[in-house]
Amino acid sequence: MPTPATPVRVDLPDNDRVRALCGAHNEHLKLIEKRLGIQLGLRGGQLILGGGDPATLALAERLLRELYGLLEEGFPLHLEDVDQATKLVRQGVALREVFGHTVFVSSRHRVITPKGLAQKHYVQAIRDQDIVFGIGPAGTGKTYLAMAMAVSFLVERKVKRIVLTRPAVEAGERLGFLPGDIAEKVNPYLRPLHDALFDMVDDEKATAFIERGTVEVAPLAFMRGRTLNDAFIILDEAQNTTAEQMKMFLTRLGYGSKAVVTGDVTQVDLPTGRPSGLLEARKVLKGVEGIQFCAFTEVDVVRHPLVQEVVRAYETYEAGKRGAGDGEATPARPAGGDPS
Repeated sequence: MPTPATPVRVDLPDNDRVRALCGAHNEHLKLIEKRLGIQLGLRGGQLILGGGDPATLALAERLLRELYGLLEEGFPLHLEDVDQATKLVRQGVALREVFGHTVFVSSRHRVITPKGLAQKHYVQAIRDQDIVFGIGPAGTGKTYLAMAMAVSFLVERKVKRIVLTRPAVEAGERLGFLPGDIAEKVNPYLRPLHDALFDMVDDEKATAFIERGTVEVAPLAFMRGRTLNDAFIILDEAQNTTAEQMKMFLTRLGYGSKAVVTGDVTQVDLPTGRPSGLLEARKVLKGVEGIQFCAFTEVDVVRHPLVQEVVRAYETYEAGKRGAGDGEATPARPAGGDPS
């Protein structure tokens, strides 16, 4: 077992930024202690690192100095940012390379940036390509970042409207007939996209966008026969599309438009025997110029830390079932793909 190293002292000049670095009730420091297995103490503007081997303490010092550097540049630090930063520093990634890529600043003045290398590559792919697939488990920011990019493109007048769609497939339960007009019937299925929009744009402006048709919310079935020009189109929960629906959606793309397709191939809610259009598209369209596939894993989860553990536990369980040949296994998460 490595011998604990001599404590390391990190002097930081600005007390206000040091407080922001530590977080409310030192929650940021406590998270770093848990993630790296060290002890952190604060004395004035000096952070004292101990309880670990020299390599771990050096890693912690680098993490703290880079986080402090982000604060100096005006980046608002949240608990989830500290959690993701710890993962990045362990991978040898400079935090500015990821957190420095601002996607959008929300109406609540929250800076939306990538939280990891996969998210960074995903955002860059959306900027560079006309059709992008984001495939990975829940909580990896696929839908939220796609919406942030869509709003950014709309505000910068790179597109004239945003179209949000997803297949109306229920997740393992029957809701029966829903009351109201088509918008009210579809709204429960499109709620995640709706919530993301209202999180980025103030309520009055978001409502005006929807009322004017600048932001259109529609079920996938209503895309047939349309050509969408100068639009940013997001297809969410694409693992629940059939092969025919996926082909129909991708052929709606008009001039000056972008399409982002998001989905988790481990959560297919289609009836048994119906292949997922997302799985088929990944095979058919691989290597087509102008189309990029971005793969996310449980490492990229940016929700509550337990979500990452839940995803990992289910993947281990499903892998065990496949190895034992126990029934029909859920399709495996992609292990490779584009550098994302």
